[in-house]
Amino acid sequence: MRWQYVLHIIGALVACVGMTMVLPLAWGAYYGDGTAAPMALSMAITILSGALMFFVFRDPVAAKSAMTHREGMAIVALGWFAAGAFGGLPFYLGGTFETVVDCVFESLSGFSTTGSSVLTNIEAVPRGILFWRSLTHWLGGMGIIVLSLAILPFLGVGGMQLYKAEVPGPVPDKLKPRIKDTAMTLWKVYVLFSVIETILLMFGGMDFFDALCHTFGTMATGGFSTKNTSVAAFDSAYIDYVITIFMLIAGVNFSLHYLLLKWRPSAMFKDPEFRVFGVMTAVFIIIITIAVYAGGNYDSVSDSVRYTSFQVAAILTTTGFATADYELWPGITQAILLFCMFVGGCAGSTGGGMKVMRIMLLVKHSYKELFRLIHPRSVNRVKMGKTVVQDDVISGVWGFFILWIGLFVLAAFVVAGTGVDVVTSFAASLACIGNIGPGIGGVGPTDNFAWLPDTAKWVLTFCMVLGRLEIYTVIILFVPEFWRK
Repeated sequence: MRWQYVLHIIGALVACVGMTMVLPLAWGAYYGDGTAAPMALSMAITILSGALMFFVFRDPVAAKSAMTHREGMAIVALGWFAAGAFGGLPFYLGGTFETVVDCVFESLSGFSTTGSSVLTNIEAVPRGILFWRSLTHWLGGMGIIVLSLAILPFLGVGGMQLYKAEVPGPVPDKLKPRIKDTAMTLWKVYVLFSVIETILLMFGGMDFFDALCHTFGTMATGGFSTKNTSVAAFDSAYIDYVITIFMLIAGVNFSLHYLLLKWRPSAMFKDPEFRVFGVMTAVFIIIITIAVYAGGNYDSVSDSVRYTSFQVAAILTTTGFATADYELWPGITQAILLFCMFVGGCAGSTGGGMKVMRIMLLVKHSYKELFRLIHPRSVNRVKMGKTVVQDDVISGVWGFFILWIGLFVLAAFVVAGTGVDVVTSFAASLACIGNIGPGIGGVGPTDNFAWLPDTAKWVLTFCMVLGRLEIYTVIILFVPEFWRK
């Protein structure tokens, strides 16, 4: 492990984070809300710290050799923690929070696109800070690392190992021969959809600031809002449906969106994961709509469809926006939404959770084992569409599943050990490791995480990064063999 080389690259990533602070700085100056000075100071500290790391640890000899897989994982994992730490400076220097844990929690909740918050009165926070809070979502959605892949080649840094370590899903899609071109392609699609959603939300009556912030939360499947009651504050069916559609778009593999924009729609509908995601979404919406309407939660079918489709999309894609308190819905609906929290979006999307592709592979492999018990001599391979899935991929998925569940339960035990009730402990751990945002119990859609003990907040902050980087990239740092030659 070339630590000097690792810190050199992390320095470049930190400097990139600092440069993005110019945008909330401009908003703070425009509104005159008193955030320009603390944001400027945060920007200066972040850029200078990153630049110092970049030049102090620069090694021309090491830069000429290829980045190893282990170094790529170390850069991604430590880079996200560094981004979260420096991203918390505006909250601290701006007086939003008094404790370091709250600043880092809110920052990493943004970068990891989790959306869990320790803010108790969002609308009282200056707009410059709120914009930075939402911007961390948008940057983390497609990935700071993927964005940097388009920049780092100019610094003589290769990017394939970073891409493999950061991109969600069992197998990263490389759309272009060069990794820099792949990163730029994904970001162009990401920006295009963001622009379209912002315009559509403004047509619905949102001002530019709110439209931009909610677009950041939607396309990143994060869920930070500028209102205390989230999207429900706008009380608009049009806005609800626009955000619902774009949450589902963000929950789909962005490689498929690229192919769709290249006039290849058949590639999307031939994709087995997309088909399962679509069918699952439709079935859940139908079942919950019937349940809430029959249960008398809403007076009309149209309202039932509106609120149900929004919440299913918000939970399944792990966005976490809210227009209704689903804890008041019938038990069956809460059970379905709880299942959605585990599943998450598609591989290659900005969504969290285990990913639909992994769930499909687990089910297919389990069925294969049952089939082999009946027909011991049969040769039956697991397929995704027409593609045979190799055994090492299946093993990796099972390993991920075991680690995901194990770490989720372990985190819940630790949180419960701090004095939090058991329902909230499990719900908070699931919400954070699944990058969902709200949960049930004391961290439901009408609550927040501010009341939790500091120890619980640190554990949940770590869970956010675990979930965002797909477990392996972070947990591998704690394996002794990782550091040996």
